[in-house]
Amino acid sequence: MSFEIILGAWVATGLTLFIFSFLYKDNPLFKFAEHLYVGVSLGYIIVKTYDSVVLHLIVKPIVENGEIALLIPVAIGMLMLTRYVPKAAWMSRYAFAFIVGMGAGLAIPRTISSFILKQIEDTVRPLLSMTGQDGLAFSMNLLNPGSNLNALIILLGVSSVLFYFFFSIEHSGAGRAVARTGVIFLMISFGAGFGYTVMARMSLLIGRLTDLIEFSDASYGRPTIWLLAVTIGALVVLSRRMRREPPQEGEG
Repeated sequence: MSFEIILGAWVATGLTLFIFSFLYKDNPLFKFAEHLYVGVSLGYIIVKTYDSVVLHLIVKPIVENGEIALLIPVAIGMLMLTRYVPKAAWMSRYAFAFIVGMGAGLAIPRTISSFILKQIEDTVRPLLSMTGQDGLAFSMNLLNPGSNLNALIILLGVSSVLFYFFFSIEHSGAGRAVARTGVIFLMISFGAGFGYTVMARMSLLIGRLTDLIEFSDASYGRPTIWLLAVTIGALVVLSRRMRREPPQEGEG
């Protein structure tokens, strides 16, 4: 196994254990890994942006392909930098106005299409399907998004949720039951979103634990075992040192 792979395994293991040390309490090891992660991420984003945007989207098309029209967005971007020059800061307003207007013009149709028209399309789907031999039929296959049962559930959910936010009449009697049904659909939606977020975080945790188990192999030099012992020892030393330090002035 190459030296670069072994070194990468040691670095990844050490930083992972330093981050996990926060489960004990806030400590210098965690702060070191946190600051290093933020700094490396920021540096990578700057270099990646320079390579993918400045070089490949601006410099090379203008120099190699002669696309002079790209100087217009470059000029707009340069106008945004005048924000840091007090006497010329007024020029940045034109750039921001153009970008906000252009962004809104591009985002509004997509948002309407994705969140409004698509919702309306799924809500007004027919509750019965026309078949060639049997005539009208009702499909109850929950695994098929286009089934009639799913169309009925979507219609019931959208209608009840909209009624829940309709405050012109009192939610009593049958209206209260419809509003409560809307609350149930909202809770299911929020729960599904929260569950998706939790599962995404769990997948990251499983990935880090998998690496720790893999890097405990002798082919990597067992970095998980050695660095775990170093991390625990460092936390013990730091904890004892903090107990011995006298409280500073103003502290209880």
